[in-house]
Amino acid sequence: MTTHVTLEDALSNVDLLEELPLPDQQPCIEPPPSSIMYQANFDTNFEDRNAFVTGIARYIEQATVHSSMNEMLEEGHEYAVMLYTWRSCSRAIPQVKCNEQPNRVEIYEKTVEVLEPEVNKLMKFMYFQRKAIERFCGEVKRLCHAERRKDFVSEAYLLTLGKFINMFAVLDELKNMKCSVKNDHSAYKRAAQFLRKMADPQSIQESQNLSMFLANHNRITQCLHQQLEVIPGYEELLADIVNICVDYYENKMYLTPSEKHMLLKVMGFGLYLMDGNVSNIYKLDAKRRINLSKIDKFFRQLQVVPLFGDMQIELARYIETSAHYEENKSKWTCTQTSVSPQYNICEQMVQIRDDHIRFISELARYSNSEVVTGSGLDSQKSDEEYRELFDLALRGLQLLSKWSTHVMEVVRTERVPTDIQLQTRAWWPVSVLQ
Repeated sequence: MTTHVTLEDALSNVDLLEELPLPDQQPCIEPPPSSIMYQANFDTNFEDRNAFVTGIARYIEQATVHSSMNEMLEEGHEYAVMLYTWRSCSRAIPQVKCNEQPNRVEIYEKTVEVLEPEVNKLMKFMYFQRKAIERFCGEVKRLCHAERRKDFVSEAYLLTLGKFINMFAVLDELKNMKCSVKNDHSAYKRAAQFLRKMADPQSIQESQNLSMFLANHNRITQCLHQQLEVIPGYEELLADIVNICVDYYENKMYLTPSEKHMLLKVMGFGLYLMDGNVSNIYKLDAKRRINLSKIDKFFRQLQVVPLFGDMQIELARYIETSAHYEENKSKWTCTQTSVSPQYNICEQMVQIRDDHIRFISELARYSNSEVVTGSGLDSQKSDEEYRELFDLALRGLQLLSKWSTHVMEVVRTERVPTDIQLQTRAWWPVSVLQ
């Protein structure tokens, strides 16, 4: 006998099935959903080196060395900022005028209280330069080994060593230029000796080492030069570093003005380090190991480069202070007083306008073609089209950098009190000088 069930009853029976327990004795292991945020970071400092376990071991080792050297370069930049921004504290501190002054103990105590943190920074700076020189010379010694010279050394590795050379040059020049650093340390030392703050022999010795480090000009360069000369074949590695900088500069393989000027400073300081009692850069030039005439042309075209901040340095000074310059003076034209066309901003403006019009026209042509064809961001392009886009964007950035560099170099030259400055001003129109 069939039972007639209405549609309403059938739907209610189906709803009751949801309340029917169905135990399956299985644990609930599904985790709660969570959002995933992806952020691209290309400045990893070789943190992914351990992922390439199937690669050659020496490349992983080189990436590890790269990472630690980059960290040391960042630390060196912090010390450069410290020296550049250093302002004399001792000039603002009241001075003890005589031994019978009643508040002289209080003045000395306040002097030590104010200057002690700053002197500790200088002490850390002295330790850092010592550690950086040992690290750099250790890498040079490792790469100059007879067996290692047969291996391939990457361009990135050579450029990193070049950045170390630039760091030494910048730190030494900043230390030489900052007299306030020596004055502050002298004021602290007088106050500390009066209060007998440095009683143990180790503190006295460290204070004397710091005094000698700050008092002697080019102390970093001298220590670096002495430690390099005891390494057999060090000039060959420095020649590779100088050559890679020459190649990058000649082919304009740089983007920012700081990268361009860094290449020039490494060339000059690298030649200075190579020329000494053990090595002679003119013999290396005769063997075609380096090209001095090409470097001379670069230095003649651009005689003054920024050192750090608003400070600048003449590149010819590296050549003039080298060991064998006097007997080979006739081979250099950059050391002679002359005006480079690079500093004539009026002549540069013609080329700047021409480059600007040409690039804007090409950019407008590409933009119009995109509008006409109707292709947008989602459209698929070939590898050649993407390469053209990349080259166009890179050329635009290089032009902006080139124009900014022109202005920077002219302004830097105006700050140098030499014959170059006086002759450069003759190129400037009266409206600009006013």
